[in-house]
Amino acid sequence: MTPQERTVERAMDPSPYVSLRQAVRPAIFAHFLLAEDQERARQLAAECEDLLFLTRELLKAAGLADILGASSPGADPGTVPPEEDGGDRQAQLLGAYAEAGLLWAKVVGSTMALAQALVGRGDRDGARRLAGFLADAGEDGPAAELNIQLGKAVWDSCRGPLQDISNTMPPAAIGKAIDALRAVLHEVPEDFPDRNREVNRFLPPLAASVLAVMREQEVDIPYSSRVEHIAAGGVARYPDIVKLSLDEIAAEFDGLCHRPGNQ
Repeated sequence: MTPQERTVERAMDPSPYVSLRQAVRPAIFAHFLLAEDQERARQLAAECEDLLFLTRELLKAAGLADILGASSPGADPGTVPPEEDGGDRQAQLLGAYAEAGLLWAKVVGSTMALAQALVGRGDRDGARRLAGFLADAGEDGPAAELNIQLGKAVWDSCRGPLQDISNTMPPAAIGKAIDALRAVLHEVPEDFPDRNREVNRFLPPLAASVLAVMREQEVDIPYSSRVEHIAAGGVARYPDIVKLSLDEIAAEFDGLCHRPGNQ
């Protein structure tokens, strides 16, 4: 196989930017954003229109490459024209695939810009959908970067209730703290740096506050109480079970809230 044939073969390998079904998913979402409401359309119009334009150009380039690859008489779709058909067509084919590759890179960059704009507006669900589109298309690096940004946004939004966590919180503050920690565990990726360790750091004082309310309401505390164990720092070495520990604290607190006289 000649060097030119190897180059053409690599260009014809399956790749994200020729998977049209994957390529148009961010554009579909951009159309949805533009149609959803006029106020958001005005503010995000530039990012959406850029993405739609680039996707349109990508589809044209990918389509041209397919046409060139299938234009030899008797050739199967996607096959490389034989050399006797002329070097010009091979050059056109390689150029079309190169253009499609560059446009795919721009589509990915435009998708990230739109997702970042959504994060800035507090639309984390929309940004998470775009990150999912990128991951499904094989763009794991950009998808991971967006998930990290989403994780930071969640931490920032929960910072107030988390900073107020202490051993002596009233019931209203306990409820807000539980909601904030659940939001972190639900929305921040598990591989986000120090997620479990940071959540785990808040569990002992949260459990201590629940215990204080239980004692104040003269609730019998079992000898084997998990909440008492957590309040004593018993889960500090087990960051992988932070969700279970938070659920145990929340269940105990929910029982307190539904006791006769507390409803």
